[in-house]
Amino acid sequence: MSILAEDLDRISHAVRAAEDKTSGEIVCVLAQSSTGYTALPVAMAAVAALALPWLLVALTSMTVYRILSLQVATFVVLSILFCLPRVRVALLPRRARRRLAYRFAMEQFTTRGIAQKKDRCGILIFVSLAERYARIIADDGISAHVPQSAWQAAVDALVEHARHDRVVDGFVAAIGMCGNELARHFPRTEPKGEELPNRVYLV
Repeated sequence: MSILAEDLDRISHAVRAAEDKTSGEIVCVLAQSSTGYTALPVAMAAVAALALPWLLVALTSMTVYRILSLQVATFVVLSILFCLPRVRVALLPRRARRRLAYRFAMEQFTTRGIAQKKDRCGILIFVSLAERYARIIADDGISAHVPQSAWQAAVDALVEHARHDRVVDGFVAAIGMCGNELARHFPRTEPKGEELPNRVYLV
């Protein structure tokens, strides 16, 4: 999915508008995929390539050279096919996909410096397209006052919009919901400097 400059501006504007009402900070990350895992796809291609000669020996009269050539070609073609993002994701069980996406979201939470905010009231809005996964992660200062279930409506909005290829609209809607929730518990009482960028990170 391609994100245009005006889409990035819409998300940045939504973050600024939400943060005008709260002392909290909002960081957005949009990942094409949560990981570049290739071990399983390559292993499956190898198993298929190893099984092929037995079938060819039993069912055909091909020469050894031709069988070995087909074996190598099968491994290469299947490795490329199975490592395509959508195919690679489809090969994994749903629970494994969600576990990997959650781990990547936590890595992004740390990488983007949210936990370094002095009052610990930052949140990450995370979407991984390949895994069809959305998550909102709140820092300790927020989670002590706001249960994870409070973010579910924003997650649902992200998922629903992404399902219809409107992920930018999903971010804008989720940012507004999160901003309102943050404003309830962490209202903005004085001018503040921006500790974290008002942008969406594309990874």
